[in-house]
Amino acid sequence: MTRLTLIVAATRNNGIGQNSQLPWRLSKEMAYFKRVTTAAPEGHLNAVVMGRNTWESIPPKFRPLNQRLNVVVSSNAQYDLKSPATSCVSVHLHTSLEDALGRLSAAETQDAQVHRAFVIGGASLYRDTLALALSAKSFVDRVLLTRILAPAFEGCDVFMPDFVTTSECAEQPWHQASHEELQEWVGFEVAAGVQEENGVQYEFQMWVRQ
Repeated sequence: MTRLTLIVAATRNNGIGQNSQLPWRLSKEMAYFKRVTTAAPEGHLNAVVMGRNTWESIPPKFRPLNQRLNVVVSSNAQYDLKSPATSCVSVHLHTSLEDALGRLSAAETQDAQVHRAFVIGGASLYRDTLALALSAKSFVDRVLLTRILAPAFEGCDVFMPDFVTTSECAEQPWHQASHEELQEWVGFEVAAGVQEENGVQYEFQMWVRQ
């Protein structure tokens, strides 16, 4: 069984992108993303699972994301990841979500034992992983959400599913964990309350279901 964690920054109405890019530039939020997705015990490695568009949105000099097992999902089996031959970071292409999730369970012998698996985008991958049944071999049980509170970024043209509202009548709905629980799970101190950077207000949140 693989428990997946979604990590995402989204506006109040779940906007996550505009013109194939992030609508905001938040260095502290990006540092949080990096620290969360790289922190793993010795001998272990975290995985970051992403769609092709998300892979392409990462500046070439920063991909593959270092200190993490990079798993890219694309329907094009011939897609060229253009990963530097000198890179010591493991990156794999899969043509289906099912195959990509299978990579995570096989990674212990092929790369390193996977500590945590993070889904980092884009919208269709968020939708497909959130739709996985809790009884499936892999499912999402946690969302690390950086909620963009203001401005509204009304120009967003890509949105993630409203996982909170759509789960309210489900057998196991989502609920927001306390800030203390967030810090305990990530393993380091996280700024509490509303943060402001470059005129953008946001808050670090964690949502869970059991």
